[in-house]
Amino acid sequence: MSYIKRKWFITPGFVINICLFSHLFSYVESCSFQRSLQVSVPHTIAAGYVLSKVDMDRCKTFDISSSDPDFTVQADGTIITSHKATVPANGRIFSLRYPDPSGQMAVMDVYLVRSTNEVENDGVLRRSKRRWSPIPFNIIENDVQPFPKDVDLVGSDSAAMYSVYYTISGPGVDEHPRGLFSVDRNSGLLRVHQPVDREEFPKFTFQANVFDRLTNVQTDLPLPITVNVDDVNDNKPTFTGSLQFSVLEQSKPGVVVGQITATDRDQEGSDHTKIRYSLKSANDLFSINPETGVISTVSSDLNREVKDTHLAIVEIRDMGGAPNGLFSTGTATITLGDVNNNPPTFTKSSYTLDVMENLEQRLLLRIPVEDKDLVNTPNWNSEFVITKGNENGNFKIERDPKTNEGLLYLTKPLDYEAAKNLKLEVMAKNQADLTGTTESWLSIPVDVNVGNEDEGPEFSAPTMRISVKENTSNGTLLGTYAASDPETKSSAGIKYYKVVDPGSWISVDENSGQLKVANTIDRESNYVQGGLYNVTMKAVDASGKTGSGMVILEVVDMNDHTPELPSAQMVVCEKSGELGSTLAVAEDKDGPPYSSPFSFQLGAKNDGKWAVKRFNDTAATLVQTRELSTGIYEVPLVVKDLQGMGEEQTVTIRVCRCRSGACVAQQKSTTLGGWAILAMLLPLALLTLLCVVLALVCVTKDENKQMDDMGNSGGVLLKSNTEAPGDQLDSNLIIVPASATADSKGSMADAGFRDSKISLAKGGVLNAQQNLLHQSSGLLFNDSHNSFSPSQYNGGGQYGGGQFFAGDNLAMDNTGCFHQLTDSAANHTWQTNGRLLQKKLTYLGTMEEERYADDILHAYGFEGVGSQAGSVGCCSDQGNQDNLDFLNTLGPKFQTLAEACTKK
Repeated sequence: MSYIKRKWFITPGFVINICLFSHLFSYVESCSFQRSLQVSVPHTIAAGYVLSKVDMDRCKTFDISSSDPDFTVQADGTIITSHKATVPANGRIFSLRYPDPSGQMAVMDVYLVRSTNEVENDGVLRRSKRRWSPIPFNIIENDVQPFPKDVDLVGSDSAAMYSVYYTISGPGVDEHPRGLFSVDRNSGLLRVHQPVDREEFPKFTFQANVFDRLTNVQTDLPLPITVNVDDVNDNKPTFTGSLQFSVLEQSKPGVVVGQITATDRDQEGSDHTKIRYSLKSANDLFSINPETGVISTVSSDLNREVKDTHLAIVEIRDMGGAPNGLFSTGTATITLGDVNNNPPTFTKSSYTLDVMENLEQRLLLRIPVEDKDLVNTPNWNSEFVITKGNENGNFKIERDPKTNEGLLYLTKPLDYEAAKNLKLEVMAKNQADLTGTTESWLSIPVDVNVGNEDEGPEFSAPTMRISVKENTSNGTLLGTYAASDPETKSSAGIKYYKVVDPGSWISVDENSGQLKVANTIDRESNYVQGGLYNVTMKAVDASGKTGSGMVILEVVDMNDHTPELPSAQMVVCEKSGELGSTLAVAEDKDGPPYSSPFSFQLGAKNDGKWAVKRFNDTAATLVQTRELSTGIYEVPLVVKDLQGMGEEQTVTIRVCRCRSGACVAQQKSTTLGGWAILAMLLPLALLTLLCVVLALVCVTKDENKQMDDMGNSGGVLLKSNTEAPGDQLDSNLIIVPASATADSKGSMADAGFRDSKISLAKGGVLNAQQNLLHQSSGLLFNDSHNSFSPSQYNGGGQYGGGQFFAGDNLAMDNTGCFHQLTDSAANHTWQTNGRLLQKKLTYLGTMEEERYADDILHAYGFEGVGSQAGSVGCCSDQGNQDNLDFLNTLGPKFQTLAEACTKK
């Protein structure tokens, strides 16, 4: 068989029926026409010519329109020419527009190409010159299952004469990526077998061959096949540039901060790569151009000292920012640059220096400053100027480059006789000028007092700073603070002493000036101010001349204290239906970071009646977990500092009824039964019986012996033991004149008794003393006419208001004190004293409790011998008769009786 050169062809009808419908209808199912459509047409297309038909049954709700008025889409989906149209040699294109399911307008391009075979009017198919290669085929990237999918039909006109079969070869077939395409040997139908990524393989070009089945000889020349991969929006846009930007603080609105750049791997020039930029945060300070990605300021309130870095979330979205577009987000970091809008400020308002005359050049003072601008920049670096008081050039000031402090130096000696005081003014500036602020440079006064000393030793510097941790061990060497003679520059023979060391924390070696720790250094001590502890030093040379200096200890804090709760009782006011609470505030003597914020928690042995809630860094609220009855509760609470140091403490809480925020005292009344009264009276009865027995022993020991009068016999001192603190009340003194003597039957001359004090008390104590007095009366007055009983004097006048008692020459004032009306001999006897006391006891026994207390609650402190005040009781008008010196000279019998009565 001879080789016949033939032409490859693609049947126009097949192109229309297979290419159009296979591509178009596959998208009609989902109402998505994003692929392009190619239709082979004649050179001239008459009006009403049918190009294709869309299956509208699948997209009944969508309206498809044409961008070319020569072509329309009918209601049933048929694409026809509405006017006569021509197709040039290079083809013609128009678009079909339709809304997709999301409501966005979608576009499908229709390509019209000239057909190589045209139908003549007589209907006979005639051969005409055609294109060597067919129109490129198209497939969609990342197509979905099922596979394989039909692409298009490749045919050769040699099939009309021979029984042929087809083969293909090249990339995508038997070259990388292998097995992607295949062709049906018999029909020439091209198929694709798996999804294709357009970003990796935008198109494929391979070769088709046709062979005679009988001879396996090619019946036509090889045909190049091109398959283009149509793009879908399957790639998110990504950032390509840096997201780090900076802008000066206080910039005006509209200042460009930087530009965000992004890219998209999808097809360039399509909506898939049309990126829109937007800010999702920091919109009050910055804005971004949605088309270019340029970030600008929108506010002038950018303050680096408040916040030096701002984070802005940026979104980049393709499809021109459409909601269905793919997007990515990133965080742009915008750092604020510093401008010099803060002048340096002094830490103190003034300084005072004492400088001795004739001193050489030396550092006098360090002047610290603070600046909020960026550290170690011209906006922060300080410069100091002496603006006043340095007319003679005695001083200069420089900057310490490490600390940014001002260093005030003495450049030439001062003369005390010329000027005893110099007033300097120091100004602090920056290396850069101020901008963006109305503030100005600041100045402070420095007073220099010139001392008049005779060239004593001089320390190496007026002040020496030493950093030391608190609680440093005793004996630790801190440093050496040495001095030298101004003339010889030698330290030989100089002795060192402390002048001021308020806590005695430092010891000084007398010969070398070495400083060591002598006692515990406590940063929380009152001696430490601002973390500094000052020690004034003195250096003395061999001739007795002195020089002074100061050692400043910078005490570094240690965590040597734990948080403490107040020991005072806390009050929670009881409220019906509400759970009370109280605030527990802890204190820690340490400073940060060894103090607050504190942590609070209940102790392990808490009873569950209280719960703890954090209130702030130093306080917690203790809240009742249920309603509690009034009373006192102890709550274990563990308080720890920031380092976790602390211990369990007990908080005492009193739950009570309140009035005006304070607890109301509960009124209690107690009723004693008969047995309780007997139990209280029994000790008193026993005490009375004991005293009577002892008195009888003292009397019967020598019946006929009279008691010697030792000068100022005053009676018997009766001591009563009270049952509780606060119940003992001192009565008025019952004074017995020194000249009083009894008759021969009851002589008291040898008794040795002096003035006595009868102590009266409430209740049973008063009754017991009254009984004791009766017993004593029986002891002291032997004959019956000198004895007395309470019933003898009940016939007096009415008590109160200064009533008179008939037959006794006695009167009582408003306070209950008895006074003599006349000076008679009866007032100088024991019997008279007994009467006076008996009347008062009888009076007090008839009064109400309130009047009772008012009458006898008079406790007076004895001021001693020679007191100018004297007695200030209700009976002060009796004169200075309350001398108690007789208590030191009581007879042995009374002392024995007193000791027996006071034994417990």
